[in-house]
Amino acid sequence: MLKYFSVDSTKITCWINNRGFGDHEKSMLFIHGSGGEHSLWSFQYARLNKNFNIIAVDLPGHGSSEGKGENDINVYSAWVKKLLDVLQLKNVTIAGHSLGAAIALTSAADFGSMINGVVSVGGGLKMPVNPAIFELLKKDRETAFELMCKFSLAKENRIKLAEPLKKSMAAANIEALYNDLVACDKMDLTDKVKKVNLPSLIMCGEEDKMTPPQLSQDIAANIKGSKTCFIKGAGHMVMMERPEEFNNALITFAQSFS
Repeated sequence: MLKYFSVDSTKITCWINNRGFGDHEKSMLFIHGSGGEHSLWSFQYARLNKNFNIIAVDLPGHGSSEGKGENDINVYSAWVKKLLDVLQLKNVTIAGHSLGAAIALTSAADFGSMINGVVSVGGGLKMPVNPAIFELLKKDRETAFELMCKFSLAKENRIKLAEPLKKSMAAANIEALYNDLVACDKMDLTDKVKKVNLPSLIMCGEEDKMTPPQLSQDIAANIKGSKTCFIKGAGHMVMMERPEEFNNALITFAQSFS
């Protein structure tokens, strides 16, 4: 169910367990990517809510949350810390996708004592954005969404998922999406991730064209003891394209540490 939390006097929307929220031993906080919102994780929380306290957040300016989209990963990470302060949950694993992966990794580096584990999905130490996307978002949004969907999904999954994904993009706050992409374009986590000292799982679709698998390998190489998981038949939206394989890897990881 959706619940609204007051975070720094701002209404932040999260999907949480319909029943038993706070009762489970372990918790998972999901952070969406650029222009997204909580429903991009629906294949996860529908499967995991009976075993974990689930929080799938709409970042400020996204979905039903108040505020505006930020253009800096560190500022988003500060919002995550404020949300964790409000939630007061135990044994939290943060899983983030793309922009959310950068936020999750930054959070793990900056306030790892509040977190038990971190999962990067389709991330990178750097995530430069094609300048053409910025221009198209200003002049021809539909074409921009077409291109973003094309490069976000493995070819075999486009028939099933391209239209729902495009509708999600079209419903996004365009200013927030633009700012998200600016945040991705200017970030560099090369030094930041070396500070991560938590159980870490680095995941990516083998056919990811937005953030190719090598970018995830680069993250893993900079986090001591991190684990990797590359999923066949999936692109950038791996958690939607291959949810069973994704969820099994996530559960195994979350259960591997206290």
